[in-house]
Amino acid sequence: MTERTHLHAPVRYARLDRLRGFALVWMAIFHFCFDLSHYGLINANFYVDSFWTTQRTCILSLFLLCAGAGQAVATAQGQTWVRFWRRWAQVAGCALLVTVGSMQMFPDTYIYFGVLHGMAAMLLLVRFTAHFKLLKGWLLWPAGAVALALSNLIQDPFFDTRLTNWVGLITHKPYTEDYVPLLPWIGVMLWGLAATQWIIEHRAIWLTGWPSNNPDQHGMVRYLRPAELLSLLGRWSLTFYMVHQPILIGALSAWMLWQGRPLP
Repeated sequence: MTERTHLHAPVRYARLDRLRGFALVWMAIFHFCFDLSHYGLINANFYVDSFWTTQRTCILSLFLLCAGAGQAVATAQGQTWVRFWRRWAQVAGCALLVTVGSMQMFPDTYIYFGVLHGMAAMLLLVRFTAHFKLLKGWLLWPAGAVALALSNLIQDPFFDTRLTNWVGLITHKPYTEDYVPLLPWIGVMLWGLAATQWIIEHRAIWLTGWPSNNPDQHGMVRYLRPAELLSLLGRWSLTFYMVHQPILIGALSAWMLWQGRPLP
């Protein structure tokens, strides 16, 4: 994420990039373990075992906190609606690709409202909230808390259908490989927005750290540093998200075939 100095030179919010990059690495490790389980190479239940379900919750929470933080940065630096809609279209388009791809791999449990679908919907609401200041300052915190609580306080069979369960007020979880409804998860994104708005106003140095877009006098050497690798990943988060699973699955499939093992 970037801000602009008085000279209008972009400066990366490097620590936010690194946090996003860390979430991506954790996600890739998690997905690799899922793939190993899917191919029968390890024995793990990613649907009920708390060791895995807790990790999923933490990874998703990090992504949504960073997404909320990104909207705080975007509105603070005056991001145009054209740029927002361009990025939103990329997220929504990738969500559609995830649906199509998952239909091939999991025809009975394909992803129709997963993390990218949820983020596309939440980004719209959070962007309008931040841009038009529908909720200001501290009000974002209780609003986020209400969003987090609603799905536990209100459940109705009306929201159990595929056309309505994206809201989140369900009586039972749908049978799908990934499910990230609006409620409760928009509460996490609102908290990311609230926290980052306060940090930008009062403690912007917490987000900057090493300016990750400054010209480097040592070529690619700096990118060998773990922190800078995380920054680089964080800047290309959507690309990494879309390519990591095809690469992992392709590599595992090739290894299975080389070993003479049947594919699932």
